[in-house]
Amino acid sequence: QVQLVESGGGLVQPGGSLRLSCAASGSISSINVMGWDRQAPGKERELVATITSGGIANYANSVKGRFTISRDNAKNTVYLQMNSLEPEDTAVYYCNFRGARGRYWGQGTQVTVSS
Repeated sequence: QVQLVESGGGLVQPGGSLRLSCAASGSISSINVMGWDRQAPGKERELVATITSGGIANYANSVKGRFTISRDNAKNTVYLQMNSLEPEDTAVYYCNFRGARGRYWGQGTQVTVSS
C-alpha cells in the first residue's frame, strides 16, 4: 500500500503561481512513476504531468512551458510548480503513484484560478 498526501492548493489570480506537493509513504517501489492528474467540474480526468524515478518528465500539451514537475526521491515527494495559471487550470489535482505493486491516488487538492 502507498499513501499519498497532497498540499499547496488554493485560490490564485490569473497569471499567478502555485506549487503543489505530494508526499508518499508505505511500500515504495524503487522504480516508479509519479504524477498529477486533474479533474474539472463536468469534465473527464486528464493527465497533467508525470515523472519517472529516473527523472524523465512528460506533460500535457495544455501545460507545457507553464508547469514543471520534479521529485525528491530521498523524501518520496513529487512537486508541481504551476506558473502563468489560467482559469482553465481550475480543477481538483490528484497526485498518483504507479509502481510494481499497483497504482495509487491521493485525495486531491483544489486549485482555483479566478479574478
